[in-house]
Amino acid sequence: MRMTASRMRAGMAGVAGLALVAGLSGCTEVREHQGYVVDRALVASVEPGVDNRDSVQATLGDPSFASQFDDGTWYYVSRSTKQFSFGTPKPVNQLTLAVHFAKDGTVTSVDRSGLEQVVRIHPVADKTPTLGRKRSLFQELFGNIGAVGGAGMNAPTSDNPTGGGSGV
Repeated sequence: MRMTASRMRAGMAGVAGLALVAGLSGCTEVREHQGYVVDRALVASVEPGVDNRDSVQATLGDPSFASQFDDGTWYYVSRSTKQFSFGTPKPVNQLTLAVHFAKDGTVTSVDRSGLEQVVRIHPVADKTPTLGRKRSLFQELFGNIGAVGGAGMNAPTSDNPTGGGSGV
């Protein structure tokens, strides 16, 4: 059975199409949400001077975390990211809601911040110099052979300059 030129072109176009789809599937965009799920109406309903800890917890739920240094602030953190295939996730949207409480438990203020708080960090790849010798792997593994117990029994050492011992 002979393949005609038109059949051969159609087969090659099919293979090229599959290769294109397979190549593009590696460039998939992955969207992800982390943390508190924001309901704008509920967040807007928290009012300073009106609400207290119980009403905030009933309205917004448990906070993402509370202040470490005092019992006066609850934080609700929400973040959406996107990334292509195996790339680094990049923040698309972020809301940090800080609810501040007075000593009696009433809300004093509600602060909102967003992506302006996100900082991209680029670590330096330089090596930190250290004290000591530069030894190879074999020197590290076999360097103490003969050195352990070399001082002999009851001989003076750096941690016991007088020597002696039980003589057992």
